[in-house]
Amino acid sequence: MDLIFASLGLVILLLAGDSLVRGAVNMSLRLGVPAMIVSLTIVAFGTSAPELLISIQSIAEGVPGLAMGNVVGSNTANILLVLGVPALMAGLSTKTCDSRKSYLQMMGATLLFMVLAFGGEISWPQGVALLAALALILGSAFKEAMRHRCAVKAGLEEECEDDEDVEGADPDMPWWKVIMFLLLGLIGLPLGADLLVDSSTNIARHYGISETVIGLTLVALGTSLPELATTVMAALRRQADVALGNVIGSNMFNLLAIIGIASLVGPIPVEPGILQFDLWVMLGASLMLAPFVFLKWHMGRVWGILLSALYIAYVLMVLGSA
Repeated sequence: MDLIFASLGLVILLLAGDSLVRGAVNMSLRLGVPAMIVSLTIVAFGTSAPELLISIQSIAEGVPGLAMGNVVGSNTANILLVLGVPALMAGLSTKTCDSRKSYLQMMGATLLFMVLAFGGEISWPQGVALLAALALILGSAFKEAMRHRCAVKAGLEEECEDDEDVEGADPDMPWWKVIMFLLLGLIGLPLGADLLVDSSTNIARHYGISETVIGLTLVALGTSLPELATTVMAALRRQADVALGNVIGSNMFNLLAIIGIASLVGPIPVEPGILQFDLWVMLGASLMLAPFVFLKWHMGRVWGILLSALYIAYVLMVLGSA
């Protein structure tokens, strides 16, 4: 029954997160917020809402290991699986992608997170540091987006995206539907998080597996499904920049926003296994993106097989050490 409830909670989380994104995006666009700002902020936060709710819920219920495992496991899954599967299906050509700045920001966030994690616990002072780093990144993105819009209005650049390009945007959506999507998201997220955390904790205790391991595997894989779906569609449409940007942005928000906010609810201890193995796997996976970002390597099917195989091997090693 716990496995059924965990699956149900995950489905509710994914549907509620999508609903919240749709409602928030369309409300923001109706209120005149620029489309690029919506993409950089509301969509990014909205798609990270399931991980955030799970982290807060797990800390409130006394299983903070689930929060840490979820974030570290999700970041590893985002690179090895979320990029590996689309590369295996259709390949990703990164020749026209310019994600160097955001990649360097992601690596900076990863290194900052690791340094703080080696203190053995992430509590509110470390959380404030993570949120401050996020604020700097968002401020930089905001200025860059506004410069672009000013250049477009001055006729110096062509408009490269419009409201319909923003995930979840529907210019014809009536206000009642916008409000309905917002309410469904706000109600569904805590309900799904509660179901998933409770049932995952029961599964862990029943089989003698730590909450951290459940977070690194079952919960991390589940909460990476939205990114996987988005990236597969981007690969099929030959939009490698969307696929790569989706993964890089998601990883930054996981480390800075989710752990930063969750640590304000309560301290998050870092288990020795995370420090000795999982953080280094996350760092290694992140470094594997460097040739595709800087040297514009083609991420073909061979790379897809390699990345997917590495993720399967990682999950088996985590479960084997449980």
